[in-house]
Amino acid sequence: MADSPTSPLPAPAALPERAGVDAAAFAAEIEPGYRPVVLRGLARDWPAVAAARTAAPAFAAYLAGFDRGAPVEAFAGPPDIQGRYFYGADMQGFNFQRIRGRIGEALQILLQMQDAPNPTGFYIGAAPIPEALPGFDQANPMPLFAQGSAVPRAWIGNRSTVTTHFDLSDNIAVVVAGRRRFTLFPPEQLGNLYVGPLDHTMAGQPASMVSLAEPDLERFPRFREAMAAAMSAELEPGDAIYIPTLWWHHVESLAPLNMLVNYWVDPPLGSDSPFDAMIHSILAVAALPPARRAAWRAFYDTYVFQTDRHPAEHLPPEHRGILAEQTPGLRERMRNFVKRGISRH
Repeated sequence: MADSPTSPLPAPAALPERAGVDAAAFAAEIEPGYRPVVLRGLARDWPAVAAARTAAPAFAAYLAGFDRGAPVEAFAGPPDIQGRYFYGADMQGFNFQRIRGRIGEALQILLQMQDAPNPTGFYIGAAPIPEALPGFDQANPMPLFAQGSAVPRAWIGNRSTVTTHFDLSDNIAVVVAGRRRFTLFPPEQLGNLYVGPLDHTMAGQPASMVSLAEPDLERFPRFREAMAAAMSAELEPGDAIYIPTLWWHHVESLAPLNMLVNYWVDPPLGSDSPFDAMIHSILAVAALPPARRAAWRAFYDTYVFQTDRHPAEHLPPEHRGILAEQTPGLRERMRNFVKRGISRH
């Protein structure tokens, strides 16, 4: 008998965990696996983590010591959203406002709201640390790669929920203060997550329309399958998590004052965006009649996904053209080819 819409959802499995990971182990054992991993204690020696273990005012003072007045953007939402930043009821806008200010000012607002029973939601997102908190990254270095390899970004706020979304780069996120609960879904669960608009988003990437706290299984019945594949973990100050690109993640900040530092690591082939390529494919292919879409799928499977074999293995290497091993020069030639094609329409 099938589960009813009111039966309990499957509980997420535990995310894999590692401790004592250094740069060599990360590069050799974790990153190539394309699987999320909790990195327990990765940043336990950060001075910021030590400050976070003290009283909140002392931690706020530690952060304010790096503030040089650069403006940052924050989300502010009324108490009734309960920290879940999302679309408005008509989906034309959102249930929060964007405001600008300094991190020192934001910290004072957060301290004043700490003991409020139902506070306003307040959340600074993706603030680039070299600009917003200069010197913080030197005092609290990422141990997995050289400084400057990725821009550290600060996420500071009170209790909040960032709804299920993905990143276009690999993500290493370090919990500095408070606690965070991460719930992850593998990329193949895309069809069960009921994703919102691709081009009208809260903060860049499209997000699931399903609330993990109160999932509407009559409206979103396949979400049960997504939850059967979900994994989750709670992270304490000093813990980190590696989230590969396209892995969907739902993030809950569980304390009155939370801080996370994340690093988006670009894919090895550089800045060319598979997401942009997908949007162009939607424009060019998605509205074709089914038989023609199926024909183009065979082309994509052969030339893009290479599901069977390399499509030019029967040709000498010097005659493989854009199917040859990619070099910077060949990639630039391919970009120009695409640009010329787009400019003709």
